[in-house]
Amino acid sequence: MKKTIIGFGLVLALASPLFAQDKEQDRVENAGKVMKEILNAPDSIPQSVLDKADCVAIMPSVLKLAIGIGGSYGRGVMTCRGGKDFKGEWGAPTMMALEGGSAGLQLGGTATDFVLLMMSPRSAENILKSKVKLGADASAAAGPVGRTASAETDATLRAEILSYSRARGAFAGVSLSGSTLRPDNGANKNLYGKEVSASDIVFNKAVPVPDSAKDLLATLQKASPTNKSGK
Repeated sequence: MKKTIIGFGLVLALASPLFAQDKEQDRVENAGKVMKEILNAPDSIPQSVLDKADCVAIMPSVLKLAIGIGGSYGRGVMTCRGGKDFKGEWGAPTMMALEGGSAGLQLGGTATDFVLLMMSPRSAENILKSKVKLGADASAAAGPVGRTASAETDATLRAEILSYSRARGAFAGVSLSGSTLRPDNGANKNLYGKEVSASDIVFNKAVPVPDSAKDLLATLQKASPTNKSGK
């Protein structure tokens, strides 16, 4: 009986990291599907906005939690253009977590996909290092919608982060002020099999691009191969 228990424990110990890795790989693949569907939609992120983004974060299927006064928690990925100046190709993703109180994320009972664009090197660098509160630590605004919509409005010109939501098939700009975005280092360890920081993934190419992220990166590279921000 004792040997059976030990054997069962050993199986669990070996299976647990593999299960965790599969879970994160599924999340990365799901983010790629969400990004492709959004970019293929008629009313999508304006090309001029996407071309000026340094990083893109995708949070698939965020659900509102009925705990206390309410809140939301979602996990996803963020990929950035390569290099210190964000001028290279889209690179290996870092896992991210989006958290917010009921005032920040009004989702009801609907699973909502969120996409956030980092429009300045400062916002991207800060998020890669630590938790950032949208609207406080970094200026944030609802992003404009429509492939040819202008990005030259006061709100979008000032904002360091532009955010979007998709629920029940409807895609729109949404304000996430009051929510927080942070690196999910535990999920990075699960995905890559070792301790690795978000900054090292993006700036130092500390890990290769996982197979689960190749569709996501190919979608973004095709849609916006060059950073046209002029920074």
